[in-house]
Amino acid sequence: MERFVAEWRYFLPHRHRAVFTVWSRLKVAVSPNRLIFYEISMSKPVIPRGPVMADVQALRLGKEEKQRLLDPAVGGVILFRRNFEDIKQLKALVAEIKALRSPELIIAVDHEGGRVQRFINGFTRLPAMEALGAVWDNEGAEAAKMRAQQAGWVLAAELSACGIDLSFTPVLDLNWGQCAVIGNRSFHCDAEVVAELALALQKGLNRGGMKSCGKHFPGHGFVEGDSHYVLPQDNRTLAELETADMLPFRKMSAAGMAAVMPAHVVYPQVDNRPAGFSAKWLKDILRRSIGFNGVIFSDDLTMEGAVGAGGIKDRARLSFEAGCDIVLVCNRPDLVDELREGFVIPANPDLAARWQYMANTLGAEEAAAVMQTPEFKAAQRATAQLATPKDTEGGVKVGEAF
Repeated sequence: MERFVAEWRYFLPHRHRAVFTVWSRLKVAVSPNRLIFYEISMSKPVIPRGPVMADVQALRLGKEEKQRLLDPAVGGVILFRRNFEDIKQLKALVAEIKALRSPELIIAVDHEGGRVQRFINGFTRLPAMEALGAVWDNEGAEAAKMRAQQAGWVLAAELSACGIDLSFTPVLDLNWGQCAVIGNRSFHCDAEVVAELALALQKGLNRGGMKSCGKHFPGHGFVEGDSHYVLPQDNRTLAELETADMLPFRKMSAAGMAAVMPAHVVYPQVDNRPAGFSAKWLKDILRRSIGFNGVIFSDDLTMEGAVGAGGIKDRARLSFEAGCDIVLVCNRPDLVDELREGFVIPANPDLAARWQYMANTLGAEEAAAVMQTPEFKAAQRATAQLATPKDTEGGVKVGEAF
């Protein structure tokens, strides 16, 4: 069914909860399940960003993937190492994704450094964040904070030059010496040092056009298990967590941290649900007590730490009810499709603004120009000098299907 209209205000069905003012002729395509607006002058469907972040399988988009990413349930895409061949290919893939719809899908990546750096060839090799903690211990606080700010700037600007909006960083977990999946991804064992280095990294990220995303709230570093494969349990009290692990989250939130990703960890002294499914953790503690007002992303809902919550629809529902704005479904396109079927977008009046807040603020051309400056090249050299083979001991397959 098709019809043409001009200069009118349209209300989408109740499940989308969005309002559009249209100033050009529109082609309105109606299907049994969804209503999509096509702006003829743009040849892009105008679809509000939904609360699901999905992924793609290869170096270019397939036809089925394009249709999946046009679903109103989807608002963003996370990229992995399998999506990268070289910078030219990456820019083409990002452009292909962003050309699909308006507003453009937000594109993110886990690009922390060390074991978790998805793009290597043509990018500065980033150190594991523990290297910055070592600078703090050996050279002092000011040297470490300068290096952290440089690393954040390099990380963000290089991704920005490819059109990517967000890296899920920094890790705010403390290194208690007993969680292998965190390990050297952590800045330090001291909460104050972690907070100061994360604040410096955040300044660098912002300078490079990116926001920060602190993870894994309220702290994943104390447990032994890897929540990609098990559901870890941390038996400390809230007071104990407040004294140490939560301190970096409080300080970063006060300094404008834009996003948080909760842990798939149970803290039974506080709540019997994992933090990412817990309204006690997300609404009461993170939002009300800490005062965080940014975006809450779920961690990947396909991780073993999330499976106990039920099927993918149950996991997503529990995440939204707990207070997550956006859920990640990675490495399982079949589960994205299962979630999409009959999906009702939950009421969230802040979703559109929060998605937009994740968008890159520098732009690819400006970032590319920044990368040619002597100051930036010096920051690249200084950052690369911190990276060593020790950063990738134990392999690089953290949260990724190859």
